[in-house]
Amino acid sequence: GLRHGGLGAVVAELARLSMTASRRLQLAAETSGAIGIAIRRWRRQTEATDFGQPTAAVTRWRVTALPSRPLPVPGIGRARWQLELIRVRAGESADFEVEACDDKGRLALFSDLADRSPATRNGPVRAIG
Repeated sequence: GLRHGGLGAVVAELARLSMTASRRLQLAAETSGAIGIAIRRWRRQTEATDFGQPTAAVTRWRVTALPSRPLPVPGIGRARWQLELIRVRAGESADFEVEACDDKGRLALFSDLADRSPATRNGPVRAIG
């Protein structure tokens, strides 16, 4: 688990995550230096109510699938996602639109975000047009 010193990251899929359990996971991650990722998704709407409950997580993200971008081959597209940084300690929330890996294995950022210099940004970073 997270307390093992030889792991770089631990990923777990959970239906519920209490404040106590999330705090234990956070402390274990800080102690070992590993990254802990808790994936919370639900199959029924009644399970979605737990999503708004507080946790000890440093960040909270929401990942939503977007329509794929067409590729030269008919019927095939490059997968895209909207990444929303909903909560971050001592920071600002942000939205990012990313595309699946290209032929070199790189994730692509939405061009408006990728082509801007930090000096031209006003307020939170928004990559959604």
